[in-house]
Amino acid sequence: MTDLKQITSQSFRAQSRQFYLLLGLTILTVLFGLAMVASASAVDSFKETANAGSTFLRQGLFAIIGMASMFIVSILPIGLFRRTSLVALYITLGLQLVTVLFGVEINGNRNWLDIGFTNIQPSEFLKLGLILAFANQLAQLTDDPLRNRQIWGRVFMFSVGALALVAVLGKDLGTGVVMAVTLIGLFLIAGMPWAYFLGIALAGVVAAFGLVMISPSRLIRFSAWLNPGAADPMGVMWQYEKGTWALASGGIWGTGLGRSKLKWSWIPEVENDFIFAVIGEELGLIGALFVVLLFFALGLTMFSIAKHQNNAFSRNLVVGVMLWVVLQAFINISVVLGLLPVLGVPLPLISAGGSSLIATLAGIGVVLAVERDRTLKLGRSNG
Repeated sequence: MTDLKQITSQSFRAQSRQFYLLLGLTILTVLFGLAMVASASAVDSFKETANAGSTFLRQGLFAIIGMASMFIVSILPIGLFRRTSLVALYITLGLQLVTVLFGVEINGNRNWLDIGFTNIQPSEFLKLGLILAFANQLAQLTDDPLRNRQIWGRVFMFSVGALALVAVLGKDLGTGVVMAVTLIGLFLIAGMPWAYFLGIALAGVVAAFGLVMISPSRLIRFSAWLNPGAADPMGVMWQYEKGTWALASGGIWGTGLGRSKLKWSWIPEVENDFIFAVIGEELGLIGALFVVLLFFALGLTMFSIAKHQNNAFSRNLVVGVMLWVVLQAFINISVVLGLLPVLGVPLPLISAGGSSLIATLAGIGVVLAVERDRTLKLGRSNG
């Protein structure tokens, strides 16, 4: 008990300003998300369970589990992350493989695993597993070209395997896109040669085009996105159109929290992928900009933490989580605004969904652990 108190004291006392700022911004975003989930899900929850607060209560439980996960991860030693990085990758890859083989198919994606009392989405935890493993691998880059080629070879092999499991076999192109852009960003910042980057970018474009062409539903959605004014007999633009109505009706100040009209079964997945539309309707342009600024602030804070790290492993960890959270947020918002086709990507820390919330909070816990470790070492050296 005494050891736990000492660890807790070391974790949250005399930490850096960036540590407290990231912690505060994360808690604020989660609380804001809970309020929006309560509003956005009320109608559908009542229709499904006769309890308007059922989705909110479930999300509240996920938030408690996620916050506990963030706290536990934030007090773990950085050396443990390094020693167990490959184990974390193998476990999350294994869970994703099990999901592909025996998982539950929802909305055409076999990306959910039934564990009895609930469904989990292992691909959300795979994102963190990839960041942990690749942060360690890329920290071993040296001036030796042969060794570097071996490291990049391993990294690319695992990347292709993970993306194949998620986007090809699991049919979840949205999660695959988030993984791909996150990893490419991490690779570039870690020092990937431009020749490798150009090759990966070309291969990625070809692969994405192929995945769209071989799936009739994806091809229809992509074509509708390119031609929004064309006839839509299949209704594939329904979600985007009604989301646009919601944003337009919100104006500058919004209709008021809880007073959305489009959440009355007009927008599919309104508390999940399209919760930003309800934010824009109920809180207006001001609320939508507030959300954008929240993620901008989260990104800047993590960038500041990464900039102050004095070793490649810690810096890679922070950069990986930063890219994951910020890029996924702006992909989600871009989908709602019609800048990207509908991909089925949740808004981090805000959308309903336990796997996304818990995995993201655990990732932020890794960043807090990195900054705590730096501050602790700095205090020792100053002492």
